[in-house]
Amino acid sequence: MRKKIPTITRPDPAYAASLRPELGEDPGREEVRLAAAMPETVAVEPAPMGDDVAGHQSTPPTSTSQLSQETDARAAPAVMSSPSRSRRSPATRKIDIRVNALERQEEALIDCGVDPAHVIRAALRRAVKNWELGSEFVPPSEEQRTRITEWRTRTSLAVDAGAVTTLLRAHDPLDVLSKWALIRGQLEPRVWAEIDILLDEIAVRAAAQNAEKDTPET
Repeated sequence: MRKKIPTITRPDPAYAASLRPELGEDPGREEVRLAAAMPETVAVEPAPMGDDVAGHQSTPPTSTSQLSQETDARAAPAVMSSPSRSRRSPATRKIDIRVNALERQEEALIDCGVDPAHVIRAALRRAVKNWELGSEFVPPSEEQRTRITEWRTRTSLAVDAGAVTTLLRAHDPLDVLSKWALIRGQLEPRVWAEIDILLDEIAVRAAAQNAEKDTPET
């Protein structure tokens, strides 16, 4: 036989008290409640003082265009100080030349004690130094050249191309003659003059050396 459960027909204070939960203090819930109640703080950047204020006000922000202009300004002196353009040398034309001594100079060249070919070559170097070809044609000299071909000096000489062109137009428009024939009238007399000068210098030096040998020792 089942036990009969009693039916409660009126409020039971003891039963109601057993169902009521015990309220305790929750510190976590209290902190959340206090945080929600407090106003939100705003971060404020401290204002500069003293020298920092002056420096901050006197230094405006630098834009990209200003930086580009400053870079160009620094690069400008480097461009302006670039080396000047190299000077263009005048146009020249090489001409094959053949020079020799005169017949009247043969004896002195043989007796000077120096190889005559060396003397003629040295005379040619002196003759062309600081010499410029002129545009006026000079006929070759009629003086007799020596027939000793071993003394002849052959080389090439760079002369002004404009002067050569002028000589060609005036005296050889068909360009059939040798270029040496156009300029030898200007150059050969200079070489012969230098040969005479060298022969004199060699003679003076030889005389001085002989005088020193003949001087008795004291």
